[in-house]
Amino acid sequence: MGHHRSRRPTSSDSGYDTTSEGPTSPSNDRIESRVTVESPGAAINQKGERLSAGDERSSFLSSTTRTDLNLSIGTELSDIQLSSLNPQQLDELALLVSERGVVFFRDQDLTSEEQIHIFDHYGASGERQIAEKSQGSLKVKRSKEDHGEKFTYASGRQNEWTSDRSFEVEPPSYAMARVEEVEGFGADTVWVSQYGLYDALSKRMKSFLDDLDAVHTSKFQYDSIVNLRGMPSNRGPVETYHPAVRTHPVTGLKALNVTPGSVTAFEDLTRKESDKLLELLEYQINSSDEQTVRFRWEAGSVAIWDNRCTAHKSIPGSTTNSIKIIETAVLGEKPYLDPRSESRDERGKRLAREALQEQERLKEIKARYNNTPLRRILRYQAYGGECTFGTISSTSSANDPSSKFG
Repeated sequence: MGHHRSRRPTSSDSGYDTTSEGPTSPSNDRIESRVTVESPGAAINQKGERLSAGDERSSFLSSTTRTDLNLSIGTELSDIQLSSLNPQQLDELALLVSERGVVFFRDQDLTSEEQIHIFDHYGASGERQIAEKSQGSLKVKRSKEDHGEKFTYASGRQNEWTSDRSFEVEPPSYAMARVEEVEGFGADTVWVSQYGLYDALSKRMKSFLDDLDAVHTSKFQYDSIVNLRGMPSNRGPVETYHPAVRTHPVTGLKALNVTPGSVTAFEDLTRKESDKLLELLEYQINSSDEQTVRFRWEAGSVAIWDNRCTAHKSIPGSTTNSIKIIETAVLGEKPYLDPRSESRDERGKRLAREALQEQERLKEIKARYNNTPLRRILRYQAYGGECTFGTISSTSSANDPSSKFG
């Protein structure tokens, strides 16, 4: 198995090979995954254009009906066709996806060519091939091969939480799935917010995970392909080390970067320690219903999700029908952790404090303004007093409280 190695060696008592280097390893060294970036609240896409989470989004959201499906994750947009979006609206959509994790659409007229065109706007998409998945078959667009009617395609562990191709040095950023054909109703898929999973951890556990690297492997996907094709893949299994907590380059928020379907261990931990920590995090993800959103596929349904802050899995037994899904993905950046970044909960509390401080500041300014001599004179006149330049007199009774100066 090839390894994308870290400068820090794996613990000698970890139970894992500490010396072997696979033939698919691109480098013996790894770019440092904990860096300080210039602007954690902004990102540069593959075309060099700056995207900021604070940009105006009036032209896009004002023309749609928005329904947030969960407080933590998931939004459905209606009354709009993806095929009609202009470049500015596509950028606004990407920002919404990064904030909400996954955005759903129904009754879309999108074609495969238009689907590729949308993701070409967001950046490079590798070989620009799109996989067509059905219950008993896997085809690659622009390829005549049908890899086995006898097998069920499975990209990784069956029914496990996963982030798409997290074992890559630069995993995908945005991904899209579109149902082209379905008999009856399609299978259900559920997404979970990695922002929310990180927030739910204790302060000590967050601090512990912030300093860990996780081992992401393609072995499960490799085994599925071998089962599907009946022969080995051209690319052998690889392992890549990524921070267990990553900073999202668009929102600047921390997100958990560990999923049971991809991660097998943690660097510098023993095998038993890794297994127990994975068991804890798997329990965390499986017991956090408030951080999940479930979607039922129909013909014309589209989901666009941010692979950097979500994980997803199929729901077993949710359908026995044949379904054809077209998927595309955009190459992302190497995961990193910026020590200055904050969690979603921390940002919410900080913004609430700042809003309260701003209210107090405005209240103090108003109080000082209302206590100036001119304002006191105007208030006095409003209660029936008479004012001449340099003097103040009253036609009201001296015992009338409303006529008292100041």
